[in-house]
Amino acid sequence: MQNRPNRSNRRKNRVTLREQSACRFCRSKTKYIDYKDIDTLSKLLTNRGKIFSRKRSGNCAGCQRKLQNAVKRARYMALLPYQA
Repeated sequence: MQNRPNRSNRRKNRVTLREQSACRFCRSKTKYIDYKDIDTLSKLLTNRGKIFSRKRSGNCAGCQRKLQNAVKRARYMALLPYQA
């Protein structure tokens, strides 16, 4: 048999993301996520154009829904690419 590390050792080696108390939009008290703000939206997309998950982006559920609508509007207006 090969000498494999057990599962608990593999879990310890994973990189964990730092948890913050509130999402970036709640911290800045943003009520509306503007679809024309491409710089902010592109930070929350992969290089393929997919939206990062809540866990990866650090958004709360409400802001993630607002972000999703803003990205969809920006895609429709051809400001952002659709998924490649």
